[in-house]
Amino acid sequence: MAEFRTRFSHGFVGLFIQVLAFVLLFVFVTGEMNLKDEVEEIRIGSNYFTSLRNFLWNENAGSVYEHVWPDMEFGWRIVVGSTIGFLGAALGSVGGVGGGGIFVPMLTLIVGFDAKSAAPISKCMIMGASVSTVYFNLKRRHPTSDMPIIDYNLALLIQPMLMLGISIGVAFSVIFADWMVTLLLISIFVGTSTMALFKGVENWKKETILKKETANLLELNGSQEVLLNKPLLSSPSLFGQKMLDVPGEEVEEVTVLENVQWRELGLLVFVWVAFLVLQIAKNNTVTCSVWYWILNLMQIPVSVGVTLYEAVSLYKGTAVISSKGAEGMDLKVHQLITYCFFGVLAGTVGGILGLGGGFILGPLFLELGIPPQVSSATATFAMTFSSSMSVVEYHLLHRFPVPFALYFMVVAILAALVGQHAVRKLINFLGRTSLIIFILAFTIFMSAIFLGGTGIANIVVKIHQEEYMGFENLCKA
Repeated sequence: MAEFRTRFSHGFVGLFIQVLAFVLLFVFVTGEMNLKDEVEEIRIGSNYFTSLRNFLWNENAGSVYEHVWPDMEFGWRIVVGSTIGFLGAALGSVGGVGGGGIFVPMLTLIVGFDAKSAAPISKCMIMGASVSTVYFNLKRRHPTSDMPIIDYNLALLIQPMLMLGISIGVAFSVIFADWMVTLLLISIFVGTSTMALFKGVENWKKETILKKETANLLELNGSQEVLLNKPLLSSPSLFGQKMLDVPGEEVEEVTVLENVQWRELGLLVFVWVAFLVLQIAKNNTVTCSVWYWILNLMQIPVSVGVTLYEAVSLYKGTAVISSKGAEGMDLKVHQLITYCFFGVLAGTVGGILGLGGGFILGPLFLELGIPPQVSSATATFAMTFSSSMSVVEYHLLHRFPVPFALYFMVVAILAALVGQHAVRKLINFLGRTSLIIFILAFTIFMSAIFLGGTGIANIVVKIHQEEYMGFENLCKA
């Protein structure tokens, strides 16, 4: 019996040891498998993030870019391109957006330029249309106030920030991939065109109410003349604003010298010259060198200094944004900061997309309560400085063929003059200044379709060709 107990205990111990060994072996094997799975998951995750990093960033990315400049020969490309450019310049000059969203696709898809050469020629067309439009507007007065139709104080507050933003945006345009720029373009253009469309509908309704009130007033006064063909200028402060003796009747044109505010114009020219000198000096330095960054940073005190001077003058009341009526005489600090922020934003987005920024300034000015004619004239005036500076830079860098640029610049100049005269006659005939807002919304929306469609097509080609589609290295671009 004792021997049996001894054998049983030894056998039980042996069995326990075997079971324990089996359990330990199972735990070890399972743990090893789990460890392998975890290692595999980590490896897969690491490969995923590595692939994502390589997709978005490759420090060795970059190649020698080849420009495509077609021969300047008369043919269907020139005819079709000139027609589209003429319509784009006419609409852009009226809406105050320049028309670059139409020019760039026209130059690439129809005329045959590469994208990086189309942008400088587009700038030449924008400059030509802007200069002729500004000359046209310099002889016109504000529709409801005794001042020029161009609001110089508003331009002086926005333009330095616009030019600073363009410099920032140009750097981002080098860094960002094409698909990022295309997504940004489509989202912003659709948003701003929708905002402008709603503003146009709102102003149309206000004009309808004013026309009815004017007709009723004339009937009560015993007059048989119903001024339904007079443009009744609409703005948020219109109902509390003193109107002209005859609603919508424009003041006679004056000479250019009478309509210029020399202090504001002098400061705007100073900013333009300072930025141009800094940009030319920067282009003659090594990218990402010490002097490159010093010259870039020197743009900040120039733009901020002039804008701060104007902002203080507006805050103290020594300068006034007259086009806003009574609201422009008592601006708060947060309002001034907001205006400056949107100026930088418009310039940054315009620099990224290679446009002038008018597609943001136009809707912004309308939301601020600026009458449509003044909004278009002031936005175009601000774009004249930025576009002309870009043209000079591009010319010094030999980025576009001069004969092509001169030809399309002449087309844009003529189109802008025709567009201004035609729309002015149409506004007087229909009695609707909201027509300008609808043209603005239409131009921005068509730019979204043309530029967005071109960008998407280029992205599809790059995907099929398995090209690099991540961020670019600014210092190697």
